[in-house]
Amino acid sequence: MKPKISIFWFRRDLRLEDNVGLYHALSSGNKVLPLFVFDTDILENLDADDARVTFIHEELTRMHRFLSEVGSSLFVRRGKVTEVFKELLDTFDLQEVYVNRDYEPYATQRDAEAKDFLSLMNVPLLSFKDQVIFETNEIVKQDGSPYKVYTPYSKKWLSQLSETFYACFTTSDLLENFYKFTSNLISLEEIGFRPSAIKVLPFNTSESMVNGYEGTRNFPGVQGTSRLSPHLRFGTVSVRKCVQNALKSSNTTFLKELIWREFFMQILWHFPKTVLCNFKPKYDGILWRNNQKEYQAWCDGNTGYPIVDAGMRELNSTGFMHNRVRMITASFLCKHLLIDWRWGEMYFAKKLLDFDLAQNVGNWQWVAGTGCDAAPYFRIFNPTEQVKKFDKDFAYIKKWVPEFQELTYVLPIVNHKEARERCLKTYKEGLNNN
Repeated sequence: MKPKISIFWFRRDLRLEDNVGLYHALSSGNKVLPLFVFDTDILENLDADDARVTFIHEELTRMHRFLSEVGSSLFVRRGKVTEVFKELLDTFDLQEVYVNRDYEPYATQRDAEAKDFLSLMNVPLLSFKDQVIFETNEIVKQDGSPYKVYTPYSKKWLSQLSETFYACFTTSDLLENFYKFTSNLISLEEIGFRPSAIKVLPFNTSESMVNGYEGTRNFPGVQGTSRLSPHLRFGTVSVRKCVQNALKSSNTTFLKELIWREFFMQILWHFPKTVLCNFKPKYDGILWRNNQKEYQAWCDGNTGYPIVDAGMRELNSTGFMHNRVRMITASFLCKHLLIDWRWGEMYFAKKLLDFDLAQNVGNWQWVAGTGCDAAPYFRIFNPTEQVKKFDKDFAYIKKWVPEFQELTYVLPIVNHKEARERCLKTYKEGLNNN
């Protein structure tokens, strides 16, 4: 007789505490098998030493060790999701599958297919809100249409937050409800990967960091940011706890960054075509130069502009780039070099430890001027002035571009004034021609 179980399927929620779907699974009355699938449809597009896969495996190892202390294990497989469920159905009497919702286009398609497959076997897939405070249609205008501008969205978000108490979902009293079994965790090599030297650093949401965030967040040469983004991306931290920490501060800047995250997520949910298309079609007429040699110089951090090069070298070496510098490097690519924002978005997607489709697309389109509530197209960052404002002692630049004052440093690949004028002309022509 097959053991009767429910399944909790981990995805963007790699933690055992304050995990909504897991809480409901453990409260269901059935023993719970914790599942993670290394989805080959995703893996096949990644490099063999992708740092994000290493990080996921490290977090799974940590959870696996904890579960072994309560007599359970993680059930981890590599393959296509439906094939893994077929294996589970052969072994167990599945009662329900619990998940936390994911809102990206691929994820919604994958989950719909999984739900259809399981329903044929009379197994319900039950989904819950976990990675956001408000999802999909919870923050909309009076007429039910989505917000396209951040400020009114954030005001509505805050007003609804004040009406709701967001308790954390404690699972520590439910650990006995995990299905008891022993299993060895699949290795990175068995998945087809090798360990990466690039690591995700611990996050810092201490009271002093949150209170001082507004004053330090724009200076890449100091440790003034939380490093929270990859942990939110993979769910190693609860967004509810992050919001609770932010609400303790009298400064709202940190909380507003969390709201921006959800703003872009609901934009992608309502407008999935913006992954590949300009949010504002009037910008479709822009004639990007897309010079391959200049693009490669940007990727490698060899543009001759120290702040741009420092950012790209930091990204290539660590999988991280300071947010202020992300704006500068992205603006340089789109405005100075007139290279399509999609090229930059694709490169960041490959390199960023905290890559999140909604945030990446939203921010690249914001910089390019093509997105919702975007910076106007005529806002063109002057890289030299940005250094004066945010790295005047060259602390950040010296770390990543130590040769920037030497004769060996590469000459600027473009003149700022000429590039600015060319950009304005190209954008105007593109808008007039569309």
